[in-house]
Amino acid sequence: MKSFMTALLAGVLIASAAGAQTIDRIKETGILKLGYRTDAAPLSFATEDGSPNGYTPNVCVEVAQGIVQILQIENLDVEFVPVTTEDRFEKVAKGEIDLLCGAATITLARRNLVDFSIPVFADGTSVLLPLNGSESFADLAGKKLGVRTGTTTEAALSATLTAAAILAEVVRFEDHVSAMKAMESGELDAYFADQSILAGLWLSSPEQQNLRLGQNLLSIEQHGLAMARGDTDFRLLVDAILSQLYAQGVMQKIFGATMPGIQPGEILRAMFTLAPIPN
Repeated sequence: MKSFMTALLAGVLIASAAGAQTIDRIKETGILKLGYRTDAAPLSFATEDGSPNGYTPNVCVEVAQGIVQILQIENLDVEFVPVTTEDRFEKVAKGEIDLLCGAATITLARRNLVDFSIPVFADGTSVLLPLNGSESFADLAGKKLGVRTGTTTEAALSATLTAAAILAEVVRFEDHVSAMKAMESGELDAYFADQSILAGLWLSSPEQQNLRLGQNLLSIEQHGLAMARGDTDFRLLVDAILSQLYAQGVMQKIFGATMPGIQPGEILRAMFTLAPIPN
């Protein structure tokens, strides 16, 4: 462990100025800015008192501790900055946040704007239904289907409906709270989102007994921590810390602590094994 960290520190110290802009900024300011979603429980959300919580923010807390250890920064101030689905990647690209610690799917389109760490979570698009509802797309024809706008789920749902030649009324929401109210009141026949987010919404719903989670996935998606595009040295630093967290079993412990009662699926269990990069 010590030899690996020593080698990593040496690599950071000889990094070019162009490639180490985030590291330089953190050293100069003594501040690490972490963006987080406030409405994507259990992955990333704000508690009642406004504090960040969830799986990914907790992962980023561990990453911040690793940065302190490797860069030997005294009194690093870690600031959590709320972001939305609309501005999160723009804030990363502009340098307003150093890492995006929310539910962020890695896509090629997004990599035109930002870079991503190695995967920190694996998820997929699924559906929340009335207790007696069918998740067969043939049975959803002509129904009202909800989805959050500006997400990969919206694209996955649209592609699936088109491929299956199914006509349905797609209702787009600005946030999950509004969508859940529509589901609980019976205004929607189905709501599509990341499976982990749906699980959190279902567990906290007062209508839990009248709703059920779908078992099928429309897509399989990997989540990563977004950072400035082209900053290879900061990405190496983050990936190295994450790989150590995987090797030490910390990632699995964070999952258990932030998602009690939820068992990791086959895809996520595979990711815990495959995501870390060997020394």
